[in-house]
Amino acid sequence: MSARTLTLVALSLILGLGAAWMANNWLSARLDAGPDDNLQSVVVATVEIPFGQMIEAQHVSLVRMPKNTVPDDGFDTTDKVIGKIATFSMLRGDILRGARLAEHLGGSTLASLIESNKRAISVRVDDVVGVGGFLLPGNRVDVLATKQSGGNNNEAESKTILEDLRVLAVDQTASTDKTQPVVVRAVTLEMSSAEAEVLVKAQTEGKLQLALRNPLNNQKKLETAAPLALVEAPAPTPLAAPAPAKPLVRRSGGGVGVTIIRGTAVEATKVQL
Repeated sequence: MSARTLTLVALSLILGLGAAWMANNWLSARLDAGPDDNLQSVVVATVEIPFGQMIEAQHVSLVRMPKNTVPDDGFDTTDKVIGKIATFSMLRGDILRGARLAEHLGGSTLASLIESNKRAISVRVDDVVGVGGFLLPGNRVDVLATKQSGGNNNEAESKTILEDLRVLAVDQTASTDKTQPVVVRAVTLEMSSAEAEVLVKAQTEGKLQLALRNPLNNQKKLETAAPLALVEAPAPTPLAAPAPAKPLVRRSGGGVGVTIIRGTAVEATKVQL
């Protein structure tokens, strides 16, 4: 074998070993590399999650996304969301956020959807009171009360007693995925304790009517009347005591005539000197 051939064989071996060494180092570096610092794990929905649904393991999965696209109230593990209640409907691929979930502390899922300072009150309705069946969970309504005025049964008085109340459920349905009108027998409303007292009292005094609101209108016209300030009445001015009766004296030849006036009574007498 010529020297030229030996040189080419040796050079080929050296280049092959060098390529193998570089490939081994590159592969080792990739395997030992840690996660990209620019990515973050976040929990997303793998299926559509309706309003009021309890989150289960098959509803969610963990994906990695750029940090600047992950919301502050996102979750980095699926264990943190399993068992919570969805307060908003979510589509497949949506990021699960704390603002859209509520803790399930027992009982029905509807109880978890009520704000901590609110109460749920059900109102019996028909196709008229229920706005022709167009009341659905998530709508906002006003409550009008009608009662007979005075002793005349033909005269009635109606006024708005509560405004901008959220509909939590219709009958026994709390899902918001319906859009077609449904005639129901009861509507559950969310309100404060004070508003609940007003509603229960109005139910016993007369009839109720619900008025559907535009969801963009959250202005209220009703204002709570301020308590009247107690003004101390001025002390009564004492009446002056009547002046004592003053005798009117008239002199005559046989004696002195005296006229005594007491209030409206006049008495005349004669006194001998």
